[in-house]
Amino acid sequence: MNTLAVILEAPQRLALRSLEMKPVDASDVVVEIAFSGISTGTEKLLWTGRMPPFPGLGYPLVPGYESVGRITDAGADARGRIGDWVFVPGANCYTDARGLFGGTAKRVIVPSARAIPIPETLGDSGVLCALAATALHAINGGLAKGGSLPDLIIGHGVLGRLLARLTLALGGKAPTVWETNPARRTGAAGYSVIDPAADERRDYHAIYDASGDAGLIDSLIMRLAKGGEIVLAGFYSERVSFAFPAAFMKEAHFRVAAEWQPADLTQTRMLIENGKLGLAGLITNRRPADEATEAYPQAFNDPDCLKMVLDWSEY
Repeated sequence: MNTLAVILEAPQRLALRSLEMKPVDASDVVVEIAFSGISTGTEKLLWTGRMPPFPGLGYPLVPGYESVGRITDAGADARGRIGDWVFVPGANCYTDARGLFGGTAKRVIVPSARAIPIPETLGDSGVLCALAATALHAINGGLAKGGSLPDLIIGHGVLGRLLARLTLALGGKAPTVWETNPARRTGAAGYSVIDPAADERRDYHAIYDASGDAGLIDSLIMRLAKGGEIVLAGFYSERVSFAFPAAFMKEAHFRVAAEWQPADLTQTRMLIENGKLGLAGLITNRRPADEATEAYPQAFNDPDCLKMVLDWSEY
């Protein structure tokens, strides 16, 4: 079996071509992908060649971990799942390319457990399930230890917006969001987005950094209340460091939030289904999959593009 896939041959060298796939095992499902999201975090690092050492990293590779589609075939143990509409957080089913993270293809083969049912009514917004679950995982990690919901969020990209929306969905007070790009200060619902220079507060209890900018840490420490926490919720290509004296005076806490876990995705789906978490307005750009070579640079370089989705539905 073959599939049409996006291939990163090398940094900033992308192609759309056919790949041979591994055989379908008894517990596998075959998913025909309808939509794939392009990540401006990890995928941008892969595109630029600035991705830090990472298990499985190497070229050529199939990127992507934000795909949705329908199960059209399955191995003997998973035949009952044919017809399900699912979210696929990546795949590793190619014989002549690495699956890092492997989801941006017309057809993928994954273990049945990795094909997660979601409402088909979400349409292409379903690609946001992983990012929403990642944001929720960052929040849940603090709540599990008696921490606070975010009261300051750095960055009003998609991750920052999801952190703010989840804070409200979980019953928290409206957080403040910092955004240096005036064009991205729009789109807030129930919370305020401001220029950092206009904020005089120095008593935030939980600062969530969704910017991925390692150079901000010292300035964020100065905004903490004593004993406050800084959560590194982005992905950082540069070394993260800070000056000790200010952190000492603040008795600052630091926490790294990694990728979502299955329970986070289940909770995210429940928040969406009961109307507490909306995903509207987060996907700003859509292009057919055969325009992938133009879509990737636009996703990474166009400040007006919050989220780019590739449409495979016509293939």
